Amino acid sequence: MSEQDYPALYLDQVERRYKEGAGALEILRLVDLALWSGQSVALIAPSGAGKSTLLHVAGLLERPDSGEIYINKVPTAHMADDARTALRRSHIGFVYQFHHLLPEFTAEENVMMPQMIRGLSKLEARKRAAELLGYLGLEARLKHRPAELSGGEQQRVAIARAVANAPHIVLADEPTGNLDPKTADNVFGIFNALVRASGLAALIATHNMELASRMDRRVTLRDGKIVEMA
Repeated sequence: MSEQDYPALYLDQVERRYKEGAGALEILRLVDLALWSGQSVALIAPSGAGKSTLLHVAGLLERPDSGEIYINKVPTAHMADDARTALRRSHIGFVYQFHHLLPEFTAEENVMMPQMIRGLSKLEARKRAAELLGYLGLEARLKHRPAELSGGEQQRVAIARAVANAPHIVLADEPTGNLDPKTADNVFGIFNALVRASGLAALIATHNMELASRMDRRVTLRDGKIVEMA
């Protein structure tokens, strides 16, 4: 079986519950979900359905109560914390509704930082940051701090930061939810193009049905289980 026959991300019978008083609140129930490289998948569900929990578990930020998460065929549920952290840094990028850029650093420096944490030299990190920001249309904004950028520009910097370490998977939680419709459309278009050009597997939680319709697949959470949508 060739590498492309394996999903980049595979959730197998994953369950997640939280303590609630004397009982437990079940959020994810026997979730099965596979994402392949170069594929964008929209996760559409109402608030409180478990979208963020699913992204946290898939991104190795939380452990499942049962089931397994495979990252490029590697099982992770029982992996040691330091190994999970290393795998997350090298294989997974995150984009949130709020950009969470560091305000004292420039756009370029914000994108350089995760690369330098991983061990790249400042020169290599600067070159990669400039290339990514240029691809996202921000070549003239490299030295600007977040407060000097528009909301759409800030979110494009956040996208560049998420893919700076060339991950295999990108998980996004309402990445355009804080933007006006025109800016959201523009940012999403650039993001989607980057996913396809880079061969990333992307799982994107969104309430925007128009944007979701432009992705390869659409799934929802129903009673804690993943259901494919038309």
